[in-house]
Amino acid sequence: MSTLNPDAPEPLYEQLATILRERIRTGEIPPRRALPSNRRLTLDYGVARGTALHAVAILVEEGWAYSVPGRGVFSVADNDRPDRR
Repeated sequence: MSTLNPDAPEPLYEQLATILRERIRTGEIPPRRALPSNRRLTLDYGVARGTALHAVAILVEEGWAYSVPGRGVFSVADNDRPDRR
């Protein structure tokens, strides 16, 4: 698992978004599968809940994931990924 660098110039939420984006891109998080929960992200990466929420919101905004209210956040289908448009 990748780690975050609190001393890096890039904010932690951007670093986490980059890690999650790469996990989607490589298929570690398969298409249309749930992303790790915010709680899981806070535990795995040692970040605040707001940091995890911000990272996931970036992926949704960029088109790497979509949110289903009451169910979670899911990776998009392969042909819907931003790097394949």
